[in-house]
Parts: sequence; structure tokens; C-alpha cells
Amino acid sequence: MNEPFVHKVFTGKVKQLGQVGAKDPMDRPWETGIFKKERNEQIWLSKTGLQGDEVGDKKNHGGPEKALFAYPLGHYAFWKQDLQNETIDAGAMGENLSVLEMDEFSVCIGDTYKFGDSIIQVSQPRRPCWRPARRHRVVDFALRIQNTGRTGWYFRVLQEGHIISGIDIELVERPYPEWSIAACNEVMYLDKDNLSRALDLASCELLAENWRVSLKKRLRGQESSFEKRVFGPNQYE
Repeated sequence: MNEPFVHKVFTGKVKQLGQVGAKDPMDRPWETGIFKKERNEQIWLSKTGLQGDEVGDKKNHGGPEKALFAYPLGHYAFWKQDLQNETIDAGAMGENLSVLEMDEFSVCIGDTYKFGDSIIQVSQPRRPCWRPARRHRVVDFALRIQNTGRTGWYFRVLQEGHIISGIDIELVERPYPEWSIAACNEVMYLDKDNLSRALDLASCELLAENWRVSLKKRLRGQESSFEKRVFGPNQYE
């Protein structure tokens, strides 16, 4: 098997889009950092992300546990067919890292990689929201991402440093081989009645706190609906 490889690096600024008073919810005003541009030069990676990168929704995106969003390049062949959209390609999910030789089955919570001068660690799967749906004008896109397990994942930064695209990244530690991103997604979305697995995952010390909180709410019977997250303001009221 080939080494994990960072194919492209992306950063972007927050944009204000849409028209006030638009009839179609997809055309109404929204703020987002999902539109990112490829960067080929060395970039500084801090504990909160790449220099020059911004997030629109600071409550649900960004911060130390979501410093970098990685997405497998290979998933786009599926989305081209599923969405009947030949233009969807690397960067279209708002990812910072487009990666090869990595996917949800081969990446685990706590996996620690040497990336350029930095050290990064897998913190959580991405929980898709309504913004990719708005960008690509497919109302149920976030639900499709969630249900197919093609979510991508986030890294936290253990050691700051300069990074660049087009390089291998080296796996240096795998403390939780049982908790692949795919396994986490299965517990969160597909195997919701299995409370023993939810308890086991919630006990994973390197899983991001927001995931652990959600699982603990499930164990207390207090889990909230995902409708607002996946559909948001994209549907007619």
C-alpha cells in the first residue's frame, strides 16, 4: 500500500452570497468559507488551522478540534455520478486537504501523522451540514454524504509548522485502530440502537469533545434531531 499523500491544499476567505428577499431558499443570503482556492506554496499551520483560511460559522466550524478538514480525492468519482455533476472535484467540499491513499476505512481516531514540519492528529469525522448542499444546489446533499459515509474527517494540530501540498504524510502512531472514521460514522448514524458501542466510542479519549457529548446525550435519551444541521435554511418553510 502506498503512503498517505496530500494531493492538494486549499484555503479560503469567508464570502457573503445570495440575495435578500429571494423566493428560492437556495438563493437567499448566506455566509460561508466553503469556497477555497488551491495553494501551492509553503503555508504556516497553527493550532487553529492554515494561515489565510477562514470559516463562516465559528460556532460549528473551525477551532483546535477542526483545524484541518481532509477529504479523499477518490470520493469525487462517486459524487460526479450520484449528482450527475461532472464539475464537482477536489476542493468542492470545502476541504483543506485533498488526500490520496486515505479514506474513512483506513483512517482512525487518534491517528498521528508527520505532515511537513507539523504533527497532526485525527480528531473526529466531519458531520455534514447544509452548506455543501447550498453550494451545489442539492437540498439533501448533506444527508447523502452522511448516509454514504463519505464524510471526510478533521485533524487537530499537535505541533505547528510549515506544510505544502504534493507530499507524503507519515503515520507515526495509531492508538485506536478499532475506531476508524467509518466505524464512528456507523455508530453515530446507522447503529443508533447499539448503546454499548455508543458508550465505547464516547470513552475514546482522543475523540473530539463535541462527538463525545453527542454520544453521552444519546445514552441519556436526550439526542437531538439532525434535521436542522443537514437541511438548515435550504428548505421552504
